[in-house]
Amino acid sequence: MGNPKAFLTVPRKEAGYRPVHDRIHDFGEVEQTLNTKDRQEQASRCMDCGVPFCHWACPLGNKDPEWNDALYHGEWETAYKLLKKTNPFPEFTGRICPALCEKACVLYHTTGEAVTNRENEAAIAERAFLEGYVTIESPVRNGKKVAVVGAGPAGLAAANELNLMGYQVTVYEKNEAAGGLLRYGIPNFKLNKQIIDRRIRVMEQEGVTFRYGEELKVKSEERIVKNNSNKSEEMSNSDSSLFTLSSSLRNYDAIVIATGTPTARDLKAPGRELKGVHLALELLSQQNRVLAGMTFSDKERITAKGKNVLVIGGGDTGSDCIGTAHRQGCKSVTQIEIMPKPPVGHNPNTPWPNWPVILKTTSSHEEGCTRRWNINTLEFLGENGKVTGVKVQPIDWKPNPEGGRPIMVEAGEPEIIKAELVLLAMGFLKPEHPEYPENVFVCGDAANGASLVVRAIASGKQTAQKVDAFLKR
Repeated sequence: MGNPKAFLTVPRKEAGYRPVHDRIHDFGEVEQTLNTKDRQEQASRCMDCGVPFCHWACPLGNKDPEWNDALYHGEWETAYKLLKKTNPFPEFTGRICPALCEKACVLYHTTGEAVTNRENEAAIAERAFLEGYVTIESPVRNGKKVAVVGAGPAGLAAANELNLMGYQVTVYEKNEAAGGLLRYGIPNFKLNKQIIDRRIRVMEQEGVTFRYGEELKVKSEERIVKNNSNKSEEMSNSDSSLFTLSSSLRNYDAIVIATGTPTARDLKAPGRELKGVHLALELLSQQNRVLAGMTFSDKERITAKGKNVLVIGGGDTGSDCIGTAHRQGCKSVTQIEIMPKPPVGHNPNTPWPNWPVILKTTSSHEEGCTRRWNINTLEFLGENGKVTGVKVQPIDWKPNPEGGRPIMVEAGEPEIIKAELVLLAMGFLKPEHPEYPENVFVCGDAANGASLVVRAIASGKQTAQKVDAFLKR
């Protein structure tokens, strides 16, 4: 702790966003950066607490006090090495993590101004790539092979960890490039896809093999798997947990399934079939592909240009839809949420150590959006097969006398929100899995349901450790 009084004398300073009038005309990253002096000064605010709640709150166990101290002293390479010990992809989390560590920071709980851990993390990662601290490792191979199905954050983390342990890792990805949600769900204005490509090149140079355009599925029937003694073992159809592994996977000593949560939660209200009603990821993934150079016909293209847009769902995915709609040239954007509006600043119902459920205003919201809460969707309305509006109704929530989920009650008359494009951003369904053989492991959202990227990365790392322990038995 180089400056024991910095937390008293140095106020929190964020890099902030590019001006709205500038950023809504492109898909460049909206977040700016601080200069070196200011960044190191922000790192000095870390108090090196006796009990570092930031470390406890981070799913990866990042040692924020250690690398903040190194950063404050200008020891950027040391800071990166400390960060890399727990986080394989700080360039991702430094951009898109909601910073659980900052909500656990003692300064946050005493002054409301946490240490800028997330921005510091991103700055360290970028300096590492710029100055060559990111080196290529050459693991000693142990002769065993592992397949990873899915190249999202969990799959990438598992592959990276296993590769560095000496396993020959092959990653199978159904899409045309790696990244999963990072590439196809998060807009470029939050995460430039060159950042993903840069990390993938490092992993390839270190020995990870990526195979794209291959979707590997399991079926409930006879299976043939490779057991730990390297002998094929055929199981009878009487076993209810049986499934067939793709022939591509039969020669691996272990398999990691990291296929995420591919099924979005839909809204089966009348009129759902109307043209112009889409799941959020249909818009977001297509727009990211367009920016990557892919082309779509006018019939295929989903665009908000010149349209009134309604986003159903108040989370981060809904926010990403708002920012994308602005950049596509929408006429207006309205976002509705069925749950009540969270309080501003502090929520007594979610005290520490719970995650504070408070009103979140993103960069996309700042660009212009009508936000409404306690709104239930009744029906999609349209003309000539195209959506023209959505019938909604204000509602309220009352305690359930039997306990459990509160009861929704009407709180106003139905009304119509005009919209020529409706985007459903209501989350994802947790996938179900058969009972796999002992050499198959599931991680990330595929195992736990939709969650944060940082949790997916942590799950991938933990699963790699389980695979290693299994193959060393």
